[in-house]
Amino acid sequence: MQVRELGHLVLYVRDLERSSHFYGEVLGWRRITPQGLAVAAFSSGRTHHELLLIEVGPEAAPIPSGRRVGLYHFGLKVGDSDEELRVALSALEANGVRLVGSADHTVTHSLYIEDPDGNEIELYVDVEAADWRRDPELLLSPIRPLQL
Repeated sequence: MQVRELGHLVLYVRDLERSSHFYGEVLGWRRITPQGLAVAAFSSGRTHHELLLIEVGPEAAPIPSGRRVGLYHFGLKVGDSDEELRVALSALEANGVRLVGSADHTVTHSLYIEDPDGNEIELYVDVEAADWRRDPELLLSPIRPLQL
């Protein structure tokens, strides 16, 4: 067996409509399931769904802070250039989304945010000049401050 691609993510959320607004309206994913269900599926068009949200209610335990086992963050490619990353940053600022970090990873330029439930998300663009296929050690390059 060989994994061919990451197919989809499933997240538990406290408030389905709040999270649906964030992933649909703020991040621009297309919701493919109708309103009124206990779940919401989203797709960029690459496959049937890349994200599924399941509402668990306001009393659900929060994501523990600090070092822990489990999901750290997930990455979403938002374009192919720094200009597209600047546009993404402007959209985040216009929607009041707090930036929790940014980084130049040599192979990507990245912005870090959190969704309404505290899941960390990396929004990134690939750096075209970084040929990680030829030199996989580029993935281990020191993290530098992002200059947008």
